[in-house]
Amino acid sequence: MQFDDDADLDTSEVKDVRGSRIPGGRATVGGGIIGFIALILGVLFGVGPDQLGLSGGGDEPAASASSAAQVSQSCRKGSDANTREDCRIVAVVNSVQDFWRSEYARRGGTYGSAATVVFSQRVPTACGSATSAVGPFYCPGDRQVYLDLGFFDELRTKFGSSGGPFAQAYVVAHEYGHHIQNLMGTLSRAQDGRTGANSNAVRVELQADCYAGVWARHATTTPDDRTGRPLLTRLTDADIRDGLDAAAAVGDDRIQERFQGRVTPETWTHGSAAQRQQWFYEGYRTGDMARCNTFR
Repeated sequence: MQFDDDADLDTSEVKDVRGSRIPGGRATVGGGIIGFIALILGVLFGVGPDQLGLSGGGDEPAASASSAAQVSQSCRKGSDANTREDCRIVAVVNSVQDFWRSEYARRGGTYGSAATVVFSQRVPTACGSATSAVGPFYCPGDRQVYLDLGFFDELRTKFGSSGGPFAQAYVVAHEYGHHIQNLMGTLSRAQDGRTGANSNAVRVELQADCYAGVWARHATTTPDDRTGRPLLTRLTDADIRDGLDAAAAVGDDRIQERFQGRVTPETWTHGSAAQRQQWFYEGYRTGDMARCNTFR
């Protein structure tokens, strides 16, 4: 996975609040991806912050100057994205949104951008105050993606992913898949609060995986708004394998087997490892968001 060394990164699409002092409030969501599942279920299907163990405050974090300036000062060029993890996230966000902006324009629409908030420890959102333990998530209430970079270590060490830069890119692109669903009204239409292998909760997640694959198919040919050249210049078969491996690692069956020793499909919210791989690859193979209809 390689970015154009000479490309200018748009750091306005990423808010770096690492090291910020967050006002008081409780945030007691369960650890790792288990908490992530609980949070996404609540966010997408109307469970209030108190029911998730999150505080209800939605104020923006008051970042210190030193923390807020990290990506804006350090992540200027594509070469920075090729050497620094936080700058890579900036570049992936830029690439993902370049694609969706062009895809919406091709379809005669206008894409509404979403910022990514990079945080540490705890962050307030319109969906409640969350800790790093919940993993990456998208909040429809403020149309922002939230990410603690420490999750990528957990993805490898706790959940058995092979890791790699594109595994990180897959996670970010999946969250922007939720943003697309929010813009299209899919999230609101899918609200029924149910779980299980055939639930809308699972279909929402699999569609976001498919949308991530669609971006991956077009990432190296989508021109960047600032240079007219693709920001992502190389994506290899090994990168795609890392993405598929990450998708499998966060399958409900893999997580349940690892953490509770048994698989209970009636409680699934994200889909099996095989399903998640299937739908990511469907998006990548076809490059067509119309092929991502997981609700049929």
